[in-house]
Amino acid sequence: MATLVREEVKPGRVLSLDVVRGIVIAFMILVNDAGGRESYAQLEHAAWNGWTLTDLVFPSFLFMVGIAVVFATEARLSKGETKRTLMRHALYRSVVLFCFGLIVNAFPLFHLSTWRIYGVLQRIAICYLVMSAAYLLSKKAAVFVGITVASLVGYYVIMRWIPVPGYGIPGRDVPLLDMDHNWVAVIDRAIMPAARLYQRVRDPEGLLSTLPALGTAALGVLTGLWLRSARPAVTKVVGLLAAAVSGIVLGEIWNIWFPINKKMWTSSYVLFAAGCTLLLLAVCYFLFDVRKARREWAYPALVFGSNAITAYMVSELLAGALGAIRFESGGATTNLHRFIFDGVFAHIGSPAFASLLFALVYVGVCWIPNWVLYRKKIFLKV
Repeated sequence: MATLVREEVKPGRVLSLDVVRGIVIAFMILVNDAGGRESYAQLEHAAWNGWTLTDLVFPSFLFMVGIAVVFATEARLSKGETKRTLMRHALYRSVVLFCFGLIVNAFPLFHLSTWRIYGVLQRIAICYLVMSAAYLLSKKAAVFVGITVASLVGYYVIMRWIPVPGYGIPGRDVPLLDMDHNWVAVIDRAIMPAARLYQRVRDPEGLLSTLPALGTAALGVLTGLWLRSARPAVTKVVGLLAAAVSGIVLGEIWNIWFPINKKMWTSSYVLFAAGCTLLLLAVCYFLFDVRKARREWAYPALVFGSNAITAYMVSELLAGALGAIRFESGGATTNLHRFIFDGVFAHIGSPAFASLLFALVYVGVCWIPNWVLYRKKIFLKV
């Protein structure tokens, strides 16, 4: 599997990238690991069309992966490594990430008949590999603009204008983005049995919706190119803000014809989510890389951001373990997650507040192993 290595903190690192990555990972853990069945609206995914803060988490992380492709590749090229070596490493890392995703999906029982193939890390692995290959072939911004436009426009054409077998043309014979009668769901059902799909009839990380996700990662690469340019720092901040506003506005405009929808990863969603991520990045870049704010202010986020994949794996595997450990309590069968929530948190405030409090404590628990690694200056890589 993967080899984990020690790596020292590098001087000159763009601090805001770790801060943003840490904020995103912390929020991802928060919304993924609520205590009870009720949560505040912004801590749940939108039912279908529309968005909440929770819907912005995954694209933000994928966007940061695109930025990381630029910085990591340039750092290794500066050490004299060849493009062929870097391509082999990108392929290796993608395979490892994909396998990590499979482990997360099946842990701890590993039922082969229901083992979900799609997933968060699997989508990241595919997008990372494609962006790495494209960047090693060409560092021109025009290439990644082309990837973005082709993936978003191409996806729109498929989802809006190509007849869905057995249902007809979306928007005419069947509602546009009908939950079950769309190309994403049809393809996923054709290649995967229902037991392997997250929602039985469709999957939010399905095959076809990975196409616009490439656009999310490509926008991240473009941002990485901008941040590595020789332009003045203030100019970079202005550029980030301008791009943020453009993404949000264009996403909302496209939303009129192609609704913002996280589960379908629609093209409007890509632009809108990228704009929101750019806004957060612009603020953090200004504070920590331009104004040189004290890094202690962002210490909790830095701890998560420096070992983001480790934090995600810890949170997912721990959640799986808490759900799998079952025992008798009060004459009924329960699991450790439910036992802790009902015994400690359930009676504190409203159900939504109790659920949030559990999630906050869970984030803190997942932070501890990352903090140990950060204190020892150990950054785990694959």
